[in-house]
Amino acid sequence: MPAEPEIKRAVSFIDGQNLYRHAKDAFGHHHPNYDPRKLADAVCADCGWLNCGVRFYTGVPSAGRSPMWHGYWTRRLTAMRRAGIVVTSRSLRYRVEKIRLSDGSIHELPVEREKGIDLRLGLDVVRMARNAELDVAIIFSQDQDLSEVAREVRDISRSTGRWLKVVSAFPAGSNATVRRGIDRTDWFRMDRRFYDACLDPRDYRPDRRQT
Repeated sequence: MPAEPEIKRAVSFIDGQNLYRHAKDAFGHHHPNYDPRKLADAVCADCGWLNCGVRFYTGVPSAGRSPMWHGYWTRRLTAMRRAGIVVTSRSLRYRVEKIRLSDGSIHELPVEREKGIDLRLGLDVVRMARNAELDVAIIFSQDQDLSEVAREVRDISRSTGRWLKVVSAFPAGSNATVRRGIDRTDWFRMDRRFYDACLDPRDYRPDRRQT
């Protein structure tokens, strides 16, 4: 068993869209009004870890498809970078799904897809664990695809003899539609009081009269 370090260096990896969707279900927040740094600070303070960085990942819609959300994320990500948060963004891709309506007709519905966001997040976790840049990886997501990241970090811990931990932090409430964290990780449940103490009071949405 690797020796547990007295000071545990934690880096937070935030899947912006996944966190937003689950906070919307659990708490009714209708835009991504969390403050990434406050969330990272609060989890680290609660667990007694040293906050050594925040990394944020999100897909961004095109201005042509969604002027409001494109403007929102443009402003939001600029503010994050100025605050020292490492930001990774990708343009959203779209696929068309066909839905059969009750009258038998077929309706085509465009569906957003984040291409490569979870892969980039996972690769960053593994790279930083391998390079001894962290002791704790806090993943703000409930995406089960990331369970393979936790398995890889555990293998790195065994092969290097270093103590490493992966934590899945997620909104937890009676209205939550998903009540599990990422498999093979420790779970940090954020109740409404904890989460609402970490909101960003600024509204980055553009003036809708201009969109």
